[in-house]
Amino acid sequence: MIPDLKGFIKPGSVEDELVRRIDFERLPLHIAVIMDGNGRWAKQRNLPRIEGHRAGSKSVREVVEASARLGIKVLSLYAFSKENWKRPKKEVSLLWKLLEEYLKKEDKVLVENRIRLRAIGQLEGLPSSVRRELVRVEALTAANDRMTVCLALNYSGRAEIVDGVRRLLAERGPNPAVLDEATFARTLYTAGLPDPDLLIRTSGELRVSNFLLWQIAYAEIWVTQELWPDFRTRHLLQAVIDYQKRERRFGAVSPGDDPVLEKP
Repeated sequence: MIPDLKGFIKPGSVEDELVRRIDFERLPLHIAVIMDGNGRWAKQRNLPRIEGHRAGSKSVREVVEASARLGIKVLSLYAFSKENWKRPKKEVSLLWKLLEEYLKKEDKVLVENRIRLRAIGQLEGLPSSVRRELVRVEALTAANDRMTVCLALNYSGRAEIVDGVRRLLAERGPNPAVLDEATFARTLYTAGLPDPDLLIRTSGELRVSNFLLWQIAYAEIWVTQELWPDFRTRHLLQAVIDYQKRERRFGAVSPGDDPVLEKP
């Protein structure tokens, strides 16, 4: 077991067995997570929806710690989409309150564990108190180098691409000659971060929900039936193990495969 997992993984546990199956030389550099199922989790227990979100925040804490201990360098969490504004106002207000509470409680933990916080999305649309906390914690953790936690807030993958086009036009004008994939990637909210290697989706839904549409072009996708409040370290480990079983060819032919030649 690698040192950072000592005291976190109980010897002889399911998690311990899973850790032993992981090749720590081939970890995904960037894991992105679509955290889905808080409302259904609460409904199954006859609880208000906000209790599902509270339970989901506990999963966030555990997955952030587990990812850092594993050695993941970037963890992106889809926390609030632009479409989520359609939810009842009371629920939305409580969601922002939960985020503020998280930032105020976890800031010292992030610093102590050298975890950097970065927020992406149309942040100007967030409540002012939330923006202030994000700015404060981003500045507080800016020099941390162990792992980056990227929170997607008021986020839309399509809006990100449109914003990137606007930024490019404003900076360089309508000149097709200056545009290539690398240049365009630098206009996105995630500029400077590697693209996700692994995309995890909870609740069993088979869609990407407008999340990191440009960046997940070659991400491996892992879907679990677990609702987000039930997602734990063992599920993260299972996702990494499954990721390591896959052959990532990025459109190329596998080594040893015979090329398919057309007959004249």
